[in-house]
Amino acid sequence: MPDPDDDSFCFVCGGGNPCGLRLTIQRDGAKVFSEFIPSGQFQGYRDIVHGGIISAVLDEMMVHAAMAESLFAVTAELRVRFKKPVRVGRPVRAEGELTRRTSRIVGGAARLIDGETGDLLAEADAKMIITIPPSLNRGLPAVP
Repeated sequence: MPDPDDDSFCFVCGGGNPCGLRLTIQRDGAKVFSEFIPSGQFQGYRDIVHGGIISAVLDEMMVHAAMAESLFAVTAELRVRFKKPVRVGRPVRAEGELTRRTSRIVGGAARLIDGETGDLLAEADAKMIITIPPSLNRGLPAVP
């Protein structure tokens, strides 16, 4: 999933971000996924992963699902539903996929699943705007 503007500093997937999650995101057919164990540095309440971190991971899965289809998209709307606490130190599987596409908008769905029990922990859907990477947009006139 090439990204012409990747500087390896994305909070969720950037390997060069010392404060980030550094997730490795893989493709499986039309879906993307990542398996990881969240550490305590990402907790809100004791031993529970912060909701903002959960939201960021779900958002990232949907953006990567768009990238897997060679689309550069940015999130316009994100809706997250928290089902069960995501526990620090427990394996988690994040999954994402596209659910619809028009000429300018793609829809996505993502979920976090407990890696031991298979329980649904959180899910999200998003509307993303298809755009072009900033590196390809340099020098073009601004849209009024």
